[in-house]
Amino acid sequence: MTEGEAREWIADRFGNAAVMRLEDYAERLLAESERQNLIARSTANELWTRHLLDSAQLVPLAKGAGDGEWIDIGSGAGLPGIVAAILQSRHVVMIEPRRRRADFLESVIAAMNLDAEVLCTSAVRCRRTPAAIVSARAVASLDMLLMDSAGFTDLSTIWLLPKGRSAESELADARAAWHGVFHVEPSLTAADSKIVVARQVRRR
Repeated sequence: MTEGEAREWIADRFGNAAVMRLEDYAERLLAESERQNLIARSTANELWTRHLLDSAQLVPLAKGAGDGEWIDIGSGAGLPGIVAAILQSRHVVMIEPRRRRADFLESVIAAMNLDAEVLCTSAVRCRRTPAAIVSARAVASLDMLLMDSAGFTDLSTIWLLPKGRSAESELADARAAWHGVFHVEPSLTAADSKIVVARQVRRR
């Protein structure tokens, strides 16, 4: 998929106004990436396909989620947390333990008037009302994510977890310790990337 096709995919589903807001965020992200390592320099020319669309494709997968927050673990540059806050109306909570990255996220939220907040902590230390949706992109193994998120999830939580080619093996490992309804969605951005979608997750 080309950069133009990625923009078109987002515009078709979320409208041109959403694309313009993502362009605003993209400019802030690229500018901040000159000061701290938010994204790999090699991916800067593929920002829409490698990062924005990769995050945006999670939003339709959250269909059917109940009331509650969208919690994004290890948000880093705001992928997918900031993108989710732009593209849908649910309050987004971004967990980011690194202070400089948390500061960047807070600056984007304030400048763009997003319905979101940042918690500068780790997932394992977080305690909140159970989230409707939990996402995490390139953070930890599936088993570790499920374990560390016990303080803000329950059976109603929908998990949206982009994974690379390790998706199937991580899912097999997780199923040894966790009950739930798990399935794997193909990613739009890379043939060997997958998205693990999980519901009704609980310890065995």
